[in-house]
Amino acid sequence: MSGLEIFLTALSVVSTVCAIAFGYAAFNRNRKKDTSDEGKNTGVMLTEIGYIKSNTDSIMRKQEKQDEQHLRVVERLSAVESSAKQAHHRLDRLEQKGE
Repeated sequence: MSGLEIFLTALSVVSTVCAIAFGYAAFNRNRKKDTSDEGKNTGVMLTEIGYIKSNTDSIMRKQEKQDEQHLRVVERLSAVESSAKQAHHRLDRLEQKGE
């Protein structure tokens, strides 16, 4: 074997080792970046879910207040109907006395 052949063989071995090392380094870098990106995406999703939950809770509280207000209105309406019924009975008695 000549010196050139030895040099080329050594160069190809070194090149192969470098290619493997750089490939492994790139793989690790991308894996860390993927993990970081996944963490960010998970954090964003959890934040959005928390925002949706807080809005849902707020809507439920408002709906409960509206339900309570509706019940109060129904109670008042019932009292007004009862009062109107009594007033009609009194008017009917007054009309009967006037005849």
